Amino acid sequence: MDCRIASLRQAYGEGQLTPRQVVESLHQQTGHYTDYNLFIHVLTDEELAPYLNRLEESEPNSLPLWGIPFMIKDNIDLAGIPTTAACEEFAYVPEHSATVVQLLIDAGAIPLAKTNMDQFATGLVGTRSPYGVCHNAFDFNMISGGSSSGSAASLALNLCSFSLGTDTAGSGRVPAAFNNLIGLKPSKGLLSTSGVVPAVRSQDVVSIFALNAQDAYKVFDVAAQPDDTDEFSRDEMALTPPAWAAKPVIGIPDAAGLIFYDDHEAQANFEATVTQLKSQGFDIKEIDFTLWLETAKLLYGGAWVAERYAAIEAFFEAHETQLDPTVGGIIAGARNLSAADAYKGSYALQQAQRDTRAVWQDINCFMTPTTPTIFSTEQIEQDPVGLNSVLGTYTNFMNLLDYAAVAMPTGLRNDSLPTGVTFFAPAGSDRALLKLTDALHNQFNKTAGAKALPIPAPKAELFDTPHTISLAVVGAHLVGFPLNGQLIERGATLLQTTKTAPKYRFYQLAGGPILKPGLVKTNTDGASIEVEVWSMPKQHLGTFLALIPSPLGLGKVELIDGSQVVGFICEPYGIEGATDITHTGGWRNWMKQNAL
Repeated sequence: MDCRIASLRQAYGEGQLTPRQVVESLHQQTGHYTDYNLFIHVLTDEELAPYLNRLEESEPNSLPLWGIPFMIKDNIDLAGIPTTAACEEFAYVPEHSATVVQLLIDAGAIPLAKTNMDQFATGLVGTRSPYGVCHNAFDFNMISGGSSSGSAASLALNLCSFSLGTDTAGSGRVPAAFNNLIGLKPSKGLLSTSGVVPAVRSQDVVSIFALNAQDAYKVFDVAAQPDDTDEFSRDEMALTPPAWAAKPVIGIPDAAGLIFYDDHEAQANFEATVTQLKSQGFDIKEIDFTLWLETAKLLYGGAWVAERYAAIEAFFEAHETQLDPTVGGIIAGARNLSAADAYKGSYALQQAQRDTRAVWQDINCFMTPTTPTIFSTEQIEQDPVGLNSVLGTYTNFMNLLDYAAVAMPTGLRNDSLPTGVTFFAPAGSDRALLKLTDALHNQFNKTAGAKALPIPAPKAELFDTPHTISLAVVGAHLVGFPLNGQLIERGATLLQTTKTAPKYRFYQLAGGPILKPGLVKTNTDGASIEVEVWSMPKQHLGTFLALIPSPLGLGKVELIDGSQVVGFICEPYGIEGATDITHTGGWRNWMKQNAL
């Protein structure tokens, strides 16, 4: 069964599957992976019944995530199900779901299980759990990455459509890289952490694992809502990241900042990725990466460890000897930290934030390896702290410096293990990063996860930011035509040239002096018409609309891939005296014919 969101929605819409059939099939598949230690609690039929019954009382696909199954990291609350944070003695049963979980359920998603994790989200390895080592979906002897280990591996094994993790130091990106997944680490505060067991409260985010960027975007679009119950919540509309070029300028670490610990496979993959991007015309700039590498050391080498202690202080003092030894040792280190240490760390971070700010004048986003290398479970057992630190080389600084980030797979190494890169940019860049990832993903990888699920063709118009809207134009606003400047002067950028669904008739309207087309939807004899899709800042849409003369206006235009965008449409009365030019397939072709 194909668990990608678009595939399930199509199957539901065509009556080929029901949510109950999907859940039953996935439960059967789950039983094949008991030795992977993916789960802490799998919901029973009785526990699933309210979610399935609710969906069966509504129309298929009537909600954005109708019938879409997902997994939840076990430091995120699901009402009526124990939350353990991978520590049985800590377990409690919440009355209410975490805000982000409730938003997803309200949108029609079905929670299937609470997943295994590094205890108290302290680790990037997936081995620090009394519920067992969580194994890599590609190689049982390799680590899955952590701390969101079960969430990533279960998705990679096609046991759900997406999953939730948390990400403080890389827990939503490292497991994505090791299991051939997209890992979105949202900007801090965009996904509520109300109902999440804190790790480092000021730096925690809820992360999203997905099989492709389009699925990640659909989940993010539902879940990224302000929350009055979370003092760290931020409204996405309040974030104004720097504007991107139509083809973003990408920064990469200079040679001294690229660290692979003698993993030649990882190094070769990253170098090949850079070469391919350059061949596609991307401007790649090498940046001295010292500041970022030094900032990464603050998260565990500075006073932020004290937040891990503060989150569970009373429990820790009563149960320290019952914790995973490595986790307990890390948290116990906070006892030696003082308020003065906290202030020193704060000053150091303030300096780092100021010193790294200037780079965004020269680049739109950064690209780094997601991790320098990967380790076996046996290697981690021999050096659990040192090797864990290696994995955080390119992840630990992200939340401290207030970035959004997306981990993207870039193929399999020669040893058949996944690897990948991470794109990051200032807070609020989430949608732009997902859009870039969507444009690139299937150029580096043809399948997602460990079960060879195809990666869809890019769909640029899907990734509107809260500040922009996709706009389809068909005539004088096309590139090279008289009114294109009306788009350019409003900051619009071209997303793609495509066609409408084959449901339209196309006309040259009567009058002038500037010739104008009319696009009219029809139930019979429709054709596909060429359009350009532009990204328009929403604040300029009103002034643009005021320039459009009757009988033209803006409405919904269906594209050939089935998606809908705002676009030029013509009132039916407007085609009186017009010339039917549908046969030409578009305005550009028609104007060429007229010029002959």
